[in-house]
Amino acid sequence: MQRSLQHDTARTGHVVVIGGGIAGLAAAHRLLGTGLRVTVLEATERLGGKLMTGEVAGVRVDLGAESMLARRPEAVELATAAGLGDRLQPPATASASVWTGNALRPMPKGHVMGVPGDPAALAGLLSSEGLARIAEERDLTPTAVGDDVGVGAYVADRLGREVVDRLVEPLLGGVYAGDAYRISMRAAVPQLFEVAREGGSLLDGVRRIQERAAARQLTGPVFQGIAGGLGTLPDAVADAVRAGGAEIRTATPVLGLTRTGRGWEVRTDSGVIAADGVVMAAPAWSASTLLAAECPAASVELAGVEYASMALVTLAFRRSDVEGTEALAGRSGFLVPPVDGRTIKASTFSSNKWRWVADAAPDLFVLRTSVGRYGEEDHLHREDSELVAVSLKDLADATGLTARPVDTVVTRWIGGLPQYPVGHLGRVARIREEVAKLPGLRVCGAVYDGVGIPACVAGAHRAADEIAEEIIATSTRVQGTPSEAGQ
Repeated sequence: MQRSLQHDTARTGHVVVIGGGIAGLAAAHRLLGTGLRVTVLEATERLGGKLMTGEVAGVRVDLGAESMLARRPEAVELATAAGLGDRLQPPATASASVWTGNALRPMPKGHVMGVPGDPAALAGLLSSEGLARIAEERDLTPTAVGDDVGVGAYVADRLGREVVDRLVEPLLGGVYAGDAYRISMRAAVPQLFEVAREGGSLLDGVRRIQERAAARQLTGPVFQGIAGGLGTLPDAVADAVRAGGAEIRTATPVLGLTRTGRGWEVRTDSGVIAADGVVMAAPAWSASTLLAAECPAASVELAGVEYASMALVTLAFRRSDVEGTEALAGRSGFLVPPVDGRTIKASTFSSNKWRWVADAAPDLFVLRTSVGRYGEEDHLHREDSELVAVSLKDLADATGLTARPVDTVVTRWIGGLPQYPVGHLGRVARIREEVAKLPGLRVCGAVYDGVGIPACVAGAHRAADEIAEEIIATSTRVQGTPSEAGQ
């Protein structure tokens, strides 16, 4: 669609993008190909949302998300378009573990978000009773799922709670920082939802998923990072957006949004901006406030979206101090089941996982832990020193690491991850239905189609394409009226 639009317009309309996270920047980048004028407004002084780099012991590292799914093309294509193609880098190792039963156990192969196609894949991770419970699954009557069902609830019903508590929960928690028993299967693991709707054995359904994946012969890395940090992506996209003629204003919160006879008025503390269209790429709570007057039904739905908060504790050690810690060697990190009662929920061994980190600091060993899940926000109120101390304690218990770090950084992400409870996609559909009733307005971001970067980019492209098509169609109709033609 974009190529044809380039011939039809000459910057005849103006779109304001509210929110300078990766979704907002991706929308702005997409809009530039349509000939429309674009302004991006970001409330804070920094672009990128949950993508951010910083320094620990003088080494540049990611302090937010560190990788993106590469089997979906949108994020990799955006990074390439922004000039980062030669810096894309897969993990140097994907040898992750699960810390459970007071031991680091290898992450099992052959599962879909923790759900196995063969019980033997979880041997060593589950008890003999847990494995026996999975083996009984084919004898169970089908479980009805209706329009949606909680991942944990359904899997526990079919395979027992142990597989949920020991594997599904920590895997989903790594993505959503949420509760697996509440998370929507339809939204979070749609391929599982499809086989669940088909009825029959879940184990057999997982095998069908795996067979279909094998038939597609997917090659290349599953995940990609960026040398220098995934947090460099927003700035690169922003540079491309500016180079394309768009304006980006940081430290410019939007105070009000009003529909007029000619379009939209976007009110900021420095004045009112007239726009033909608005892409709302702000978090749910902000979008809810801004849409309250013009789109109250969508505002109410957005106000009901819950978020999880978390903290990342990044630690740098002298490499010579950790060389005797065998549990660190060769691993990319580990996940922690909440049922085991630990404070940290995961740890990433950055110097092992990312070659660019190791190359930048060969004398250091950098790792990070994450703390906080949905409903466990109390941890985030602890002092930085406390979060470092509990991280070091759990790391010592898990790996035997006794060295002291030479530097630490604690990063809190308050309201970092929207939750996808059962029925979430219904909520999203209702929001979009109400928003679409207003000309020149669309929404995008992690609230709607997935918290991963490719999903955010895809949603941004959808919003940009729809708003551009609408504005250009309206402009074409106006230019083609008899009065215009006569003039």
